[in-house]
Amino acid sequence: MNRSNGLYFVIGALVVVIIGLGAYIFNEERKPDGIELRIGQNGISVEEK
Repeated sequence: MNRSNGLYFVIGALVVVIIGLGAYIFNEERKPDGIELRIGQNGISVEEK
C-alpha cells in the first residue's frame, strides 16, 4: 500500500510540473519581443512588438 502511494505522489508531482511549465511557456510566447522606435517626418513613433 505504501509503495502505490509513493507512485501516485510521483505521478502527481510530474503532472504539476508539466502543467506549470506549459503555463510558463505559454506566457513567455505571448510577451512582446520589444519596442520599435521610429523617428521620422511625422514625429516619434513607439510600437510594441
